[in-house]
Amino acid sequence: MNKICHNQNHSQSADRMNILSEMERQFDHRNAKYFFDLLTHTDNVIRTRAICILADVAGEDAVDDISNVLMNDKDPLVRHEAAFSLGQLGFTNAISALSGALSSDSSFFVRHEAAIALGVIGSESAKEVLDKALGDGSEEVRESANIALANIDYISKMKRINKFSKMTGG
Repeated sequence: MNKICHNQNHSQSADRMNILSEMERQFDHRNAKYFFDLLTHTDNVIRTRAICILADVAGEDAVDDISNVLMNDKDPLVRHEAAFSLGQLGFTNAISALSGALSSDSSFFVRHEAAIALGVIGSESAKEVLDKALGDGSEEVRESANIALANIDYISKMKRINKFSKMTGG
């Protein structure tokens, strides 16, 4: 039995390395379609990497697809990466998906990252959901919501969103 598992793991690892190598080639060509297609790959490592790369390659065009991953992927680590990437992109059209994740994701890990991402985006429209998150059952989520609210307040008072405010959002 162990030999079978080892062979399966070795095979999966070799497949993953081949895909990662191809991902690097496609990244060099800025082939967003290739990465969109990987968002539903069976390997969570591939999906996680695809999210990060797609955010870089496609920018705002990737928000809806990454939001879909945030709302529907079965793996909390993949959903966490989707929340992180949406925050890094910084587009307000991600607020709805991030707010939904903050309010209802089963993983505190994802809720925490959704809160931070909302703070990085820095929109006043996220304050209500972040205020509610101050009552979350997870201390990490409550603290993340507090940090996000502080950043939104800073942005509001200073009347600017810049690299500094995005870096201090979470």
